[in-house]
Amino acid sequence: MASGRHSTRTAPRPYRKWAAFGAAAAVIAAGYAVAGAADAPAPGPGASLCRAADDKREMRGAWLTTVGNIDWPSEPGLSAEEQQAELDARLDEAAELGLNTVFLHVRPTTDAVYESDLEPWSRYLTGEQGGDPGYDPLEYAVAGAHERGLELHAWFNPYRVGISSDLETLADDHPVKEHPDWMVRYGGEGFLDPGNPEVRAWVTDVIMDVVERYDIDGVHFDDFFYPYPKDGEEFDDDASWEAHGGDFDDRDDWRRDNVNRFVAGIHERIEEEKPWVRFGISPFGIWRNAGSDPAGSDTDGLESYAAQHADTRTWIQDGTIDYVVPQLYWERGFAAADYEVLTDWWADQVEGTGVDLYIGQAAYRAGEPGWRGESALSDQLDYSDSVEQVGGDVYFSFTSLTEEAAEAFGHLREEYYSDPALPPVADVAPDTDPEVGEVRGLSAETGEDGTELSWKELDGARSYAVYRVGADQAEAVASGDIEDVCEALTADALLGVTGTTSWTDRSDGEGAYVVTALDRYRIEGPAADPVDPRL
Repeated sequence: MASGRHSTRTAPRPYRKWAAFGAAAAVIAAGYAVAGAADAPAPGPGASLCRAADDKREMRGAWLTTVGNIDWPSEPGLSAEEQQAELDARLDEAAELGLNTVFLHVRPTTDAVYESDLEPWSRYLTGEQGGDPGYDPLEYAVAGAHERGLELHAWFNPYRVGISSDLETLADDHPVKEHPDWMVRYGGEGFLDPGNPEVRAWVTDVIMDVVERYDIDGVHFDDFFYPYPKDGEEFDDDASWEAHGGDFDDRDDWRRDNVNRFVAGIHERIEEEKPWVRFGISPFGIWRNAGSDPAGSDTDGLESYAAQHADTRTWIQDGTIDYVVPQLYWERGFAAADYEVLTDWWADQVEGTGVDLYIGQAAYRAGEPGWRGESALSDQLDYSDSVEQVGGDVYFSFTSLTEEAAEAFGHLREEYYSDPALPPVADVAPDTDPEVGEVRGLSAETGEDGTELSWKELDGARSYAVYRVGADQAEAVASGDIEDVCEALTADALLGVTGTTSWTDRSDGEGAYVVTALDRYRIEGPAADPVDPRL
């Protein structure tokens, strides 16, 4: 993600600142099916009831950055076919790396990486803002991600307009062209003014346009609200302060309220329109230092509360976000901003709130001092994986995972991602019933290339979870006992998640197969009888 402007933040490359077959007879007697015989529905408990003790869900994500062509597309001006091929490759890599979520940068500079009637096409697609790439990248990405069993969260920058050179070549239909008073120039860049109610309403409408028209799984913001401070610069929002700051004595408090109201409004609108779409933010890693506020962390760095007027702690306490991904881009033991100290602080903030915590990981730092060798990334998870409140990780940036951090992520995957993971459940009551029933028509046939599974498409299924279980576990699933089913369909048994109605198991393992469906809230439906291709 983006880099800060303080000694506790390492400056990345340009633009990154933005950024069992023996027991078969017994099992048959217990009632589980031979291959191809699972067409009839069987009563079974909803796997959603297992969620209280569910250890097979985890956020494993990466930011796919478009600004500056950091991750995709590799350069502006590629043909539609070339862009699609690159995007397919990135999504394939995400699945191969064991990830389950991609955060696609869809609005980098008050422009669109999707077809929009509100804002112009992004310059990072064609090289010219407003240039039509010949297809809808977001529509293509959503379909491709879901086909591979991946979630896609649409990542927006609410206020950034661009650097100075961008500002001179804005498209004719750019909103700033029509409303020049919406923009504030600061530090060689342009930003929409968060204190202008028209701006907040506009950005909210832009985001909701995407929520309404695209089958996305989440809406995501990074750390940019008010801009990072620069020496000798003042953010000139005098006009909006004079017009709208009357209830406040302190401009900083007013600015934080502007952001708080915007965040709360987005959350409310999403909940009204599509409550299964999750809303999360990835703030700078330090809210406040304990030296400034006793509730802050034992750190000594830039504070997002003061610098960007991002009061993340309030968002958590008020429940106006579904998840938070603090950017903890410092190593364990770093005195000014220790990874362990900050992980614990953020864990304390979300405890009992219902807001999920994932950690933003600095894959881009691999190879730097303190970030060398195969353990450069797993060193962090060696600590945070044991913290109960931490529900996963998101890596910046995607390309780093296959380039400078390839060795480190390979080691991390062996250590922590050897089993696939289901995505986290949306914000629903723990006893919410799934919207999907049993998967029917499961068949399994073993050939030279592995075991080919197929099943019937199920209405309401967002994706399908594929399991392979041993004889005892298959008997447990067939019994229909809720506790036994939950104990059988574990992370160890999970082979993967797909958005299609087929799966090829190319491993050497043997066993019976079970397929369940996940609904749009990611709640897992009931399990039908297992199918064993050996019987």
